[in-house]
Amino acid sequence: MASFSAAVAQFSRVSPSHTSLHSHSHGTLFQSQCRPFFLSRTSHSLRKGLTLPRGREAPSTSVRASFTDVSSNVSLEEKQLPKGETWSVHKFGGTCVGTSQRIKNVADIILKDDSERKLVVVSAMSKVTDMMYDLIHKAQSRDESYTAALNAVLEKHSATAHDILDGDNLATFLSKLHHDISNLKAMLRAIYIAGHATESFTDFVVGHGELWSAQMLSLVIRKNGTDCKWMDTRDVLIVNPTGSNQVDPDYLESEQRLEKWYSLNPCKVIIATGFIASTPQNIPTTLKRDGSDFSAAIMGALFKARQVTIWTDVDGVYSADPRKVSEAVILKTLSYQEAWEMSYFGANVLHPRTIIPVMRYGIPIMIRNIFNLSAPGTKICHPSVNDHEDSQNLQNFVKGFATIDNLALVNVEGTGMAGVPGTASAIFGAVKDVGANVIMISQASSEHSVCFAVPEKEVKAVAEALQSRFRQALDNGRLSQVAVIPNCSILAAVGQKMASTPGVSASLFNALAKANINVRAIAQGCSEYNITVVVKREDCIKALRAVHSRFYLSRTTIAMGIIGPGLIGSTLLEQLRDQASTLKEEFNIDLRVMGILGSKSMLLSDVGIDLARWRELREERGEVANMEKFVQHVHGNHFIPNTALVDCTADSVIAGYYYDWLRKGIHVVTPNKKANSGPLDQYLKLRALQRQSYTHYFYEATVGAGLPIVSTLRGLLETGDKILQIEGIFSGTLSYIFNNFKDGRAFSEVVSEAKEAGYTEPDPRDDLSGTDVARKVIILARESGLKLELSNIPVESLVPEPLRACASAQEFMQELPKFDQEFTKKQEDAENAGEVLRYVGVVDVTNKKGVVELRRYKKDHPFAQLSGSDNIIAFTTRRYKDQPLIVRGPGAGAQVTAGGIFSDILRLASYLGAPS
Repeated sequence: MASFSAAVAQFSRVSPSHTSLHSHSHGTLFQSQCRPFFLSRTSHSLRKGLTLPRGREAPSTSVRASFTDVSSNVSLEEKQLPKGETWSVHKFGGTCVGTSQRIKNVADIILKDDSERKLVVVSAMSKVTDMMYDLIHKAQSRDESYTAALNAVLEKHSATAHDILDGDNLATFLSKLHHDISNLKAMLRAIYIAGHATESFTDFVVGHGELWSAQMLSLVIRKNGTDCKWMDTRDVLIVNPTGSNQVDPDYLESEQRLEKWYSLNPCKVIIATGFIASTPQNIPTTLKRDGSDFSAAIMGALFKARQVTIWTDVDGVYSADPRKVSEAVILKTLSYQEAWEMSYFGANVLHPRTIIPVMRYGIPIMIRNIFNLSAPGTKICHPSVNDHEDSQNLQNFVKGFATIDNLALVNVEGTGMAGVPGTASAIFGAVKDVGANVIMISQASSEHSVCFAVPEKEVKAVAEALQSRFRQALDNGRLSQVAVIPNCSILAAVGQKMASTPGVSASLFNALAKANINVRAIAQGCSEYNITVVVKREDCIKALRAVHSRFYLSRTTIAMGIIGPGLIGSTLLEQLRDQASTLKEEFNIDLRVMGILGSKSMLLSDVGIDLARWRELREERGEVANMEKFVQHVHGNHFIPNTALVDCTADSVIAGYYYDWLRKGIHVVTPNKKANSGPLDQYLKLRALQRQSYTHYFYEATVGAGLPIVSTLRGLLETGDKILQIEGIFSGTLSYIFNNFKDGRAFSEVVSEAKEAGYTEPDPRDDLSGTDVARKVIILARESGLKLELSNIPVESLVPEPLRACASAQEFMQELPKFDQEFTKKQEDAENAGEVLRYVGVVDVTNKKGVVELRRYKKDHPFAQLSGSDNIIAFTTRRYKDQPLIVRGPGAGAQVTAGGIFSDILRLASYLGAPS
């Protein structure tokens, strides 16, 4: 009985200026404890006349008064509360005081702060608040394990005290700790019996964690000889509960109580409890979510402090959630409004209410990392600090990005809404009636529809309420639908005055479009601090990475997957290795190879493969090749929004994936001719998809290796020229063979020489058959607008008929000399006529046909002037009718082919926004 009386007395005594409950009240309450509403009655009793009028002082018997050390010889002037720049406020969260060593670290930080006066707000030790809530839950549930749980709380604080205190300090703290635990045990027993705890009793119980951490920290600092007192902020901070699970500080009353507290406890360092406060009726309460931060801001305002520092376990405020965007950066500064907006949209910054008290007096907030004191942190203050920064930098106007998940869009639509007063009021009145929280609203100016976002768990009730409220309008057709779009997320871009800065919105939506993100709704406040979009939940992280990349990474960052690390693929990787740093430094193009896929194995990386060691890494960390996993890794599991797959093979199966890749928003770059020369319907489907999306498909190297043949043809067509004919030597192999088939040399000898030099395929018949040239002809024919199949192109094969069925390339080469005389005859006939032999492909656009054949040309013709393995292509057009446009250069070899692919990759970067 006595211990419970003490507990209620402890609970009732909120201020040193108020008396304890009388003993006969204790008895009455305790006799009532078996009634169902016992604790409600207790709370009611506490609100009814159990405090003395202000100005009358009661005996100081509580643990909270025991640490008050008022010196009788302190002058009246010294007892007055000084305010202003001499004070700095620090707030340390539960993680910061989570262990004995961390409490010592906090003490060191306070002692090293050279401010004249310091107020330190502390949370309960890490996990203690949860432990205290668990005590209430167990007691209400009549779970007797609450006693063991309370002992665990006692043990945690007792062990910590033994680590950091000694002598009288330790004995004093342990005495008060055991006294508090004894009172809590009696109170929890009463809750156990009643099976119910009011909010006031719950707040009182859970607030003990702050009391204990503040007492321990103050004793550690006093042990160092510093003038320090601890403050139970329930004696000072008065708040009025509101109906929305929040509280409003009573600044006038709190200021009066603070001045009185300080007159009794003048000191240079105050350790104050966070999170807890009192109502005007002196009933213990809390500041709800993020209460300790709010406490620090309120106290900073009451003291009109120079600065409020929030110590946490991160280096500052990030430009985006680093768990979702691994390249998020720490922001040096944020305006109060920017921090406000970011916290509203779920960023782990501060609760919006934390900012209000300090903004009123222009007190800056610093976010610092207690575990990395070298990090400067983030400063939240008035935006004037940014006035001298580069106003042309879009990054200056977009500070950060935040997301809210698990939302649903509700769309109320109908022609009967237009111009009808009260429709919006009726809609949101119905939403309010079911207690749903509206996150975002978007309304078309035509008033034809109103859409808004609510938490997904509340959307069913909202939809039912709207259906009921507008049943008659729906039945009569004045409203067409109340539609719910589930599985949505909000992405918010936040920045000071960004909405009034030209180019910000365009860049934001352009980044989303290029990442193939569909925007479901848009809202932009006239305050110019945020632009909000609603996207599909599955697109949210990709969207976040896309916009963050646009504003914070290199202007163009592309994640690449290289397929086919053979001769051409490995050469491309070498070129990327040699040029990557230059591209990033000089052209702001950031190319990262996230995966390399071979026929049997693949190498994956989350941050980009070291191209100087890719072969070695593939041996060490390579895994079994899996196309689906490879594509998913490159496209879906990293922070880079732009994805490109580079197919360096000649595989028709891989070419068959292009359509699906492009549809998913993956850009494709390839020298593989199989897709563009395959079935016409598939080609047309592929090009149609390319044209209607923001996804790019580049294949310059499919014709002429590194020569600008496809791009030249496109340039002519796009500028309105009309193609009449395209004629050219498209095979570097056959160019080499016929450039050297002269001076009496045998045809088989030249073919053997080309094979040994690496110009031919392993089986030279693949070159001599003309099929490769035919594929290039069909690609150019289709680019010119002709709808031809590969089978429509007549091809003159240079493989003698009897040798086409040879079992191997070796057998073919052995048999080929038997046919030298036939080729020699053709060469001599051409020589006698002053001509040369050339193997060409022709696209006759005028007559809508194509052909691949061996032709003769005069020795003064451009085609006769070739050397080595050069290609040459002549475009005869309406503009270039008398003198064809000629493109000439090396058309074979790994270096030039890889160079052509690399050129396409850079063209892709340019299309994605890199400087040209």
